Amino acid sequence: MNRWWRLLVHRFSDDRDVRRAIGDAGLARLEARVRASERSHAGEICISIEGGLPLSYVWRRLTARDRAIMLFGKLRVWDTEANNGVLIYLLLAERAIEVVADRGVARHVAVGHWDEVVTHMREAFAAGRFEDGLMQAVAEVEALLVAHYPLAEGQANPNELADAVDVR
Repeated sequence: MNRWWRLLVHRFSDDRDVRRAIGDAGLARLEARVRASERSHAGEICISIEGGLPLSYVWRRLTARDRAIMLFGKLRVWDTEANNGVLIYLLLAERAIEVVADRGVARHVAVGHWDEVVTHMREAFAAGRFEDGLMQAVAEVEALLVAHYPLAEGQANPNELADAVDVR
């Protein structure tokens, strides 16, 4: 995509596109799903969905991956006690999906695992099922976190990050 076309696409993509694709009820269900997931493991899951990149990113030819890594820091996903936060990022303007995991989680993940999660999301998104794709991604991240960061009997997850979907 040429730079000028990309600027136009991102200029006219915003949080309204996110709300059209998923809806407020869908966002609330995703938040509830993250909250429920975090009752079964000691990890943290964060979802960020953006209609379009800030124009400064487009102008400098930065990618969705660059933005996801920046949001990983800005949303403080890296700042969990056990370094076990995972960011699921969706950029609607480019249909780009990124998963960024903190170093504690990354050491437990096989090469290609995140590619599988992204592939499942892409399949759902291609059919226009954004909420379903994100729910599936949360389930897959949850399975990994339950396996490597289980809660002991009676232990509670201190919920270090907000459960609400970050919409931009």
